[in-house]
Amino acid sequence: MENEITNRDQKTILIVDDEQHIVDILVYNLEKEGYKTLQANDGLTAVDIALSQKPDLILLDIMLPKMDGLAVCKRIRHTLNVPILMLTAKDEEIDKILGLELGADDYVTKPFSVRELMARIKANLRKVEVSAEGSVDEKKENTNKIVVGDLSLDLDKFEVQVKGEVIDLTLREFEVLKYLANQPGQVITREVLLEKVWGYEYYGDIRTVDVTVRRIREKIEKDTSAPKILITKRGVGYYIASK
Repeated sequence: MENEITNRDQKTILIVDDEQHIVDILVYNLEKEGYKTLQANDGLTAVDIALSQKPDLILLDIMLPKMDGLAVCKRIRHTLNVPILMLTAKDEEIDKILGLELGADDYVTKPFSVRELMARIKANLRKVEVSAEGSVDEKKENTNKIVVGDLSLDLDKFEVQVKGEVIDLTLREFEVLKYLANQPGQVITREVLLEKVWGYEYYGDIRTVDVTVRRIREKIEKDTSAPKILITKRGVGYYIASK
């Protein structure tokens, strides 16, 4: 009985990369951590497997034969709402930004640390789990929240609400909003957001922050041209209105 429960609860991860040695490394490490794995070496196969097997998370390389990772991400996002982690090379800044635009939840830079990747995978899967738990068990009282005006962040459920309406954010978008909401009214520079939210492995440009903020605004603001919650301080950075 124990094994049946374990197998039923086991998470499935789709690995999409045309470099077989990278796939092999990922399969070995993921299965060692208790995950089931699926594999695809080109974009078309990745879409077919994703839509038919419905994995719990997708590791998606950008440079793929038949259909590139950005097109795959866009295609999958039309149907599935599972975490997508893009695998990018250090010099592919524009691809990281486009990936975020198309709905990727996160990205990891090649060559990647397996330990860092596993931490990212667990964090993204945990966000999905706690969101599901929260929707089932609303009776459980939860005080681990940040409330600023119409904005409410539940840190245990990774849930954001605006005027009581639940907003679906990626893990990275949630972390950006959380960092800003912890200091309402205080302007935070793009550089600080890069350092505090994206972390030490990110060596990139501030456009990534701008893209993420724009995506958050599209979800939480009524009028993105005149935002009332997430405000820009021109030439400096961003802040949450403290009203």
